[in-house]
Order: sequence, then structure tokens, then C-alpha cells
Amino acid sequence: MPIRQSPSRALLLVAVVAGALAAGGCSSDTSKPAATSTPAAAASSTAATSAGPAAPAAVTVNVTDMKFSPADVTIKAGDTVTWKFDDKAPHAVQGIGDVALGINSPIIRKGEWSHTFTSPGTYRYLCPLHPDMKGTVTVQ
Repeated sequence: MPIRQSPSRALLLVAVVAGALAAGGCSSDTSKPAATSTPAAAASSTAATSAGPAAPAAVTVNVTDMKFSPADVTIKAGDTVTWKFDDKAPHAVQGIGDVALGINSPIIRKGEWSHTFTSPGTYRYLCPLHPDMKGTVTVQ
């Protein structure tokens, strides 16, 4: 015979989970979190139409003809860079130096990979398969 929870106990569980999600999404943590990486299906930017803070932007770097184009981009903290791979040779994006350790895409010939930059700084990267392919993301 299965154990049943009382309705008030289930309601309490729902309230606790909802509260935790709301608190996590609305926190004002002043520490600098690490940057995050995700595979991207498609990245687009939408300008904010309200008087509130601007929505995060998306910047695209094309990986074709054995180069990153544009090789150097400048964004704001919280923005995402998407690398679009379409070349005869496979490539990857790998951060150079301690500050860029989280930048590490898989090897891709065709497709996309994105990285969200959460902290200001200069992030240098290269293609580990073709080390003369280099770029920089400057986060303000």
C-alpha cells in the first residue's frame, strides 16, 4: 500500500520549492560568478523596449576559412558569444590563461557553441587544433 502525503504537506513542499526558485532568480549577489557555457541552437538578440535594464545581447563569431571573424569582440557582462562553425576543417574554442579557463568548446566542424560572460575582463582564446587562430572577448 503506497504512502500518501496529506494535502497540506504537499502544499508546503510546493511553497518551499517555489520560494527557493524565486529567491534564486531574484538574488542580488555581489560576488562575481564564473562564466557559463552552453551549446546553442540559435542565438539572437532582442533590444529591450522598456525603461528597465537592457536585455543581455548575443554576439556571433563566424568560424570559417581557418579564422575567427570577427576575431575581437567587446560585450557587456551577462552577454553571450556564439561561435558558428562552418569550415572544411574541425575547430574548437579554448580559453588562454587563468581568467579564460571556462571557455572550452567541443571540436566542431559545423554547428554552434555559446559562452555567457558574467564577469568583466579580457578573455583570450584560440583554436587548439590550429593555434594561430586566435581571438579576444573584452567584457565591460
